[in-house]
Amino acid sequence: MAQDKKAASAEAASPSAPEEAQQAGFAIEKLYIKDASIEVPNAPQIFTERTAPQVNVELANNAKKLDDGVFDVAIKVTVTAKIDENTAFLVEVVQAGIFGVRNIPEENLEVILAITCPNILFPYAREAISDMVTRAGFMPVLLNPINFEALYQQQKQAEASGEPN
Repeated sequence: MAQDKKAASAEAASPSAPEEAQQAGFAIEKLYIKDASIEVPNAPQIFTERTAPQVNVELANNAKKLDDGVFDVAIKVTVTAKIDENTAFLVEVVQAGIFGVRNIPEENLEVILAITCPNILFPYAREAISDMVTRAGFMPVLLNPINFEALYQQQKQAEASGEPN
């Protein structure tokens, strides 16, 4: 009889399989660099310049559904540094991740893929860019944090007003 009570209490304590399947979940499955490149088109002459380069940063992100509740999210960061009209370096990194996003309401899914996932990926892209620029012979580029929520809101406002991105 004691065993029957233990079995009954164990069944009551563990949620049933359908309940587990309905729980919302978010998981990082894999983080990886999809693409990385650096160009120093004016080497070695560019290293004789004493002027600090003007740095321009471009950012893009996208998400692609791989399977039910599994998404590949990538951010592409392009950094171009110029001294006058000469390109000192151009570095591009596509940092990606595979994320498990299960049982999330559809209205919240886009927010997770456009804000949460890029927030996770950006520090890895920033590190890769800094490392590549340093290895190319330049001072490291330390990118400022990016507010992906503000970018998402700007994109939504632009879409609502009919403006192109």
